[in-house]
Amino acid sequence: MTIPPSPTMKTTPKETMESLRQHDDACERLKDKSPSLPSRRTSSQIPSNRQSLPTSLRDAISPERETKEKDWSEKTISEQECVNNVEFFINKKLCVWCRVGNGHWHLGKIQSVSDDVASVVLSNTEVVEISTKEILPANPDVLEGVDDLIQLSYLNEPSVLYNLRIRYSQDLIYSKAGPVLIAVNPFKNVKIYGNDIRSAYQKKALVAPHVYAVADAAFDEMMREEKNQSIIISGESGAGKTETAKYAMQYLEALGGGNFGVDNEILKTNCILEAFGNAKTSRNDNSSRFGKLMEIHFSTKGKICGAKLETFLLEKSRVVQLSNGERSYHIFYELCAGASPILKERLNLKAASEYNYLNQSNCLTIDRIDDAQKFHKLMEAFNTVQIPQEHQERTFALLAAVLWLGNVSFEVIDNENHVDVVADEAVTNVAMLMGCNSQELMVVLSTCKLQAGRDCIAKRLTLPQATDMRDSLAKIIYASLFNWLVEQINTSLEVGKLRTGRSISILDIYGFESFKNNSFEQFCINYANERLQQHFNRHLFKLEQEEYEGDGIDWTKVEFKDNQECLDLIEKKPIGFVSLLDEESNFPKASDTTFANKLKHHLKSNSCFRGERGRGFRVSHYAGEVLYDTNGFLEKNRDPLHLDLIQLLSSCNCQLLNLFSSKMSDKSLKPASSSESMNQSVITKFKSQLFKLMNKLEDTTPHFIRCIKPNSNQLPGIYEDNHVLQQLRCCGVLEIVRISRSGYHTRMTHQDLAARYGFLLDTKLSQDPLSTSDSIMKQFNLPPEMYQVGYRKIYLRTGQIGLLEERREYVLHGVLGLQKHFRGYKSREYFHNMKNAALILQSYMRGENARRNYIVMKTPATVFSAVNKELDAVIHLQSVVRRWLVRKQLKNSVELKKQSHNEKKKTRRKSRRKVSEVKDLPLEQFQVQPWALADLQSRVQKVETAIMQKEDENTALKEELQRFEERWLENETRMKSMEETWQQHISSMQMSLEAACNTMSPGTPTKDFKGGSLNDVKDIYVEVDQPRVVFDEDVERHVEIELERESTAIKKQHAEEELSKLKSRFEKWKKDYKARLRGTKARLRLNGHRNWCGKKSF
Repeated sequence: MTIPPSPTMKTTPKETMESLRQHDDACERLKDKSPSLPSRRTSSQIPSNRQSLPTSLRDAISPERETKEKDWSEKTISEQECVNNVEFFINKKLCVWCRVGNGHWHLGKIQSVSDDVASVVLSNTEVVEISTKEILPANPDVLEGVDDLIQLSYLNEPSVLYNLRIRYSQDLIYSKAGPVLIAVNPFKNVKIYGNDIRSAYQKKALVAPHVYAVADAAFDEMMREEKNQSIIISGESGAGKTETAKYAMQYLEALGGGNFGVDNEILKTNCILEAFGNAKTSRNDNSSRFGKLMEIHFSTKGKICGAKLETFLLEKSRVVQLSNGERSYHIFYELCAGASPILKERLNLKAASEYNYLNQSNCLTIDRIDDAQKFHKLMEAFNTVQIPQEHQERTFALLAAVLWLGNVSFEVIDNENHVDVVADEAVTNVAMLMGCNSQELMVVLSTCKLQAGRDCIAKRLTLPQATDMRDSLAKIIYASLFNWLVEQINTSLEVGKLRTGRSISILDIYGFESFKNNSFEQFCINYANERLQQHFNRHLFKLEQEEYEGDGIDWTKVEFKDNQECLDLIEKKPIGFVSLLDEESNFPKASDTTFANKLKHHLKSNSCFRGERGRGFRVSHYAGEVLYDTNGFLEKNRDPLHLDLIQLLSSCNCQLLNLFSSKMSDKSLKPASSSESMNQSVITKFKSQLFKLMNKLEDTTPHFIRCIKPNSNQLPGIYEDNHVLQQLRCCGVLEIVRISRSGYHTRMTHQDLAARYGFLLDTKLSQDPLSTSDSIMKQFNLPPEMYQVGYRKIYLRTGQIGLLEERREYVLHGVLGLQKHFRGYKSREYFHNMKNAALILQSYMRGENARRNYIVMKTPATVFSAVNKELDAVIHLQSVVRRWLVRKQLKNSVELKKQSHNEKKKTRRKSRRKVSEVKDLPLEQFQVQPWALADLQSRVQKVETAIMQKEDENTALKEELQRFEERWLENETRMKSMEETWQQHISSMQMSLEAACNTMSPGTPTKDFKGGSLNDVKDIYVEVDQPRVVFDEDVERHVEIELERESTAIKKQHAEEELSKLKSRFEKWKKDYKARLRGTKARLRLNGHRNWCGKKSF
């Protein structure tokens, strides 16, 4: 890991040189020179400052140094060394790798050696004779299946292949090669993903190689160092790059999701981009036919706040032309299979087999893939990314228009092969879906306008030209639709004001391709992979070793395969491939054959180029040699925009097509004889995009993932050694591991090291950064082989910086703890002081306010009290007078009422006369004071109101009394019936008792009665008669109480409770009586009276 430079402790070159000399002199005097210090140059001048290694290179080096180790597979050893090694393996009975006749490596043990030939027993007990030059040492069993290739004792191709095969057979598809993650495509679902696994990597509970670990390291580094990161995923087609990118995005979504609501949208974009940008090829069922860079932005707290998507070079030719066994883009098949009946009817959509653009390859489905289900997921993704329903319908309409364009046919009308468009269902549907006139569409597809001066001449097209015009329209619509979808996605994922400058970019670009027929698209794809390989080599090989050499540390240079010569072949001016292609594309009469001849003439001196017969040529890429055919190179590079097609799109009623045409019209189109041209060719634009991409990646810290395709048939569980070995050679795995073993992962300048860890020293030294760095290394007892001191920097192996960081964190944690407690103490002390001061201040303020209020209220208090007394006296006097007046008036009114009452007893005539006389009396006799009259009226009203309330209460009480009377009558009837019933029972029992007494006459001997049974019978009779009398008295008393008319509802309720108590007492007595009666019967039987009620016993 690299540390940003510190502004403190800077020194001049002379001071640094003097420091180095003083340090060397001190070491010689003490005879304790550190073996990690570099040897100094004899020149008095310090070496020229080279450009230091960027921070992004810190992942390029890994631990476990083995200095000056030689690769058995590449280094030629002497005959004597070989004999000694063979004897060592024979004596120790160790396993070796030997290459047999078919070129495959086999594991075996050496039996004997004769000259340069060794007898080896293979693992299948077969004995072979093989040259000692074809023997490589094998690793012990304890290292079988290690997760990091650095741990292998013997680093060679068969050991690496065998280790990866062992892990692949155990579904351990991820391995490490130093800073690079190797991912082998399993072609099946493996149980190494999910929420539990993600949570384990987030908590650092798992450290095994995984794409989650790479994403987690990128996220931690971004948050810690505040520098943008990039995850570069590469590999050939079908190696699993797209799936690996998905898992990386899922992990980043789990780390930074749930804050701004765009995390789920980022994942759903994969579904849209796969549908519109991926297709089935001969090597991959889900091949990306475009490159994409997803730049995910994070907030200062590590939450996802937006994203930006960039795409590169969509393969437009796949829309109109397919090879046998391949498919066009997934969206066409998903639309035909999953569209609803209403949508199909609206678009006049048929089955995929009905369209020429789809059925030309004889491949309409993919095994284990449900296109209808994929379409439903696409609809969900559209809604998640917030693409309006109206835009979705327009998108499907344009897709259907592209399919129907493939069914547009032509008919030859003359001997010159000129054609007209057949007016059939296809033309009608295309015009309807595009929103244009069918006649205008037919004219554009069959004619071409030429500008002759001021006149415009329409020229009929031949059959090949008309077919190209039709296909061009289809490609323009689809490519414009794809770019528009990318714009919609970017609008939905826009960062806006939340941008913080922290981002992680995930690059998923098409892999290296080499087919039977390779054209312009394959060349562009392989060119992009060459550029990525150069970026890979630059960060893991070139800059790393250049910095080691420039800083003067002890280092053995590691050779690696550089692809700069191949890039010069493509990019060099003025005779590079790109320049020659653009030059030839500008010649009107140029052809693919003339272009091939020009390549052979100008590029034959480059070792990476080899011309073939006809239009073919070969290029030696880093991944292998590829044969290209120049057929179609010029036309695809020109990619002409026909003005007739642009005008047709602008005349359509579809808003999207108008938008596409306006964007194409905005480009600076230079008129030509064929009315077609453009500013830049396709290859130039693609080159410019690649350079922009590389510049963006250079500003980030890269994390590399190399995807490996284990077999060419895309089958699970099959591991083809030669196929895997070729890919490992292309990505330079052996060289990566070799540099990682002997390299230094972490480097810091002496100033930065002293500024960051200088305070950890026990004793304070001088301000010399070099001395401080060396003292820090010694104080922490770092082994000399784990670090080296350069002129400007100190270099550490992986894990060593962690020791310093742990000690630094420990000390800082203690300092923070001390500061925390001290600040807490000071804050509490300050709080208590402020609290006490506030309390004192408040007490003084309250006292002052109380004194002021007392002074204000003291003066008028006496005056107020005297006034209040006088007012009370007046009010009391007024009340007495009013009462006297009211009593007097009331007395007069009562007397008048009595007189009127007496007069009513007289005759009617006299009463009438009296009344008239009374009426004639002067009013002066009855005049009273107005205030007395008003008071009397208010009292009368109150009395009337009270009387009305009493009457209402009396009415309610009468109704309630009536209800109780009804209930009492019912209860009385019931009691009478019960009384009669019990009278009958008592009468029957009395009769039984009398019969029993009669049977017990005086003549009966007393001896026959044992235990006084007769007395018991009498007692029972008395007990029966006595409760009956008591019961009758209680009933009569209850009746007397309840018959009182003046009893209230509460008394009636009490009577009911009394009645229930009587009933319960009677029931209790009845049970007791029955028990006593049964006991008496039993005693009578024991005394010999078997039938005591009427019969004698014998």
